[in-house]
Formats: sequence, C-alpha cells, structure tokens
Amino acid sequence: MFLLYADESGTPGGADQEHFVLAGITVFERKSHWLSLELDKIAARFNNQDPNSVELHGAPMLSGRKFWRKFDKEDRLNAIKDALRLIDGNYYRVIASVVKKGAISPQDPVYSTFQQLITRFDHFLAREHTHFKNPQRGLILFDKSSKEAPIQALATEFKIDGHEWGKLRNMADVPVFIDSHATRLIQLADLVAYAIFRKYEKQDNQFFEMIENKFDYFGGVQHGLHVSV
Repeated sequence: MFLLYADESGTPGGADQEHFVLAGITVFERKSHWLSLELDKIAARFNNQDPNSVELHGAPMLSGRKFWRKFDKEDRLNAIKDALRLIDGNYYRVIASVVKKGAISPQDPVYSTFQQLITRFDHFLAREHTHFKNPQRGLILFDKSSKEAPIQALATEFKIDGHEWGKLRNMADVPVFIDSHATRLIQLADLVAYAIFRKYEKQDNQFFEMIENKFDYFGGVQHGLHVSV
C-alpha cells in the first residue's frame, strides 16, 4: 500500500490570505518507518534527551514562536530545509494543489484542492499498476486539524458518484485523520504545504527550492503539482 501523508497551509476562507494549499508525500508503507527515523534525527538537534517532544511545523519554526524562540533562526531554517531534502522524488514524491481563492471563486478551495490531490494520487497508483506491474491501494492520512467533515464527504462522493474526470479506483478507504504529534510524516507534510504556501503567498522560494524537482512525474511530465492562480 502507498500512503499519502497530507496537510494544508493557509485558510480556505477570509480575505487575509490569498492562497490555499493541500499537499502530501507519497510513501510506500514499508518505508515510512525509515523516513520517520531520519526526521527524528533532525528533531533531536533541539532536544536530544526527548526528541519526541519536538514537533516540526513550518510556521512556528520560521517565526520562532513558543518552543522555537530559544533557537537561532539559522538552525531553525536549516532544520526545515534538511527535512524537505529527505524527499528524494523517487521513493518519496510530492503531490499538491495550490489555488488563489479569488481565481476559483465561488468554488470552495477545499473542494478544488482535495479533488486535485486525491485524483492525482489515484492516477499515481493506476500508473504503478499499469506501467510497473505494482498493484497497490492507497490511503490518505491527514492532520486531524484539517477539514475532516468536508473532506470525508468529498472522498465518499468521488468514490461513489465520481469526480470531474471519472471515479476513484485505487483508494483502500476514505482518508484517515490523525494527530500530527503521533507521526513525523504528517509533520513533514506540514513542511511541504508550508513551503508551497510561502512561495505563492509571500514569493519566498527558500523552502520550495528544496522540493521543486520532487513532485510526482512520469514520462518527462510533472503530474504532482496543480496550480490555479
């Protein structure tokens, strides 16, 4: 089974932010443990005695809020970049959708980005089967702070009634929502979503540069990034 660890960045409503992002990392189930261990090493830089107490989240790490206030900015930024560098574009790939809310109005940003995210993941799984003889189901794992009710409803709708381009055929079940504290890979998804959000909302490429060549691709075509701005 392939897992897609996913998170959001930005707010779907309100006028204070122009963009909304849903993004995730594809991870084959047997590789999730090893990627988590590498992220633990990064967290241990900030509390070697109890690295599990350290949560890697983009916004507070960049701004130096709360726990992160006592660490040098350079160390915080390097930790974000080192975590993003773990995504190799081969075993781990990024799938993401970013929208400018005004450009898609009155459509719901959550609907738009989730439809892109889940269908691109479904196509990734279909390609694994068709081209690499690797039939696998997929499961999306979201941070529980995400929009659980609408996302669950959309996942069911897309599976039963279909989406704009057909029906989902490779999902093992509806998305699962878990506490980001419980898994490093949700934290990594947070960093990915934040890197994309910073690029489009603030024209800040310093984190996006770490992942710009790591989106899902096949046959020389990038499939993993949808942009509607």
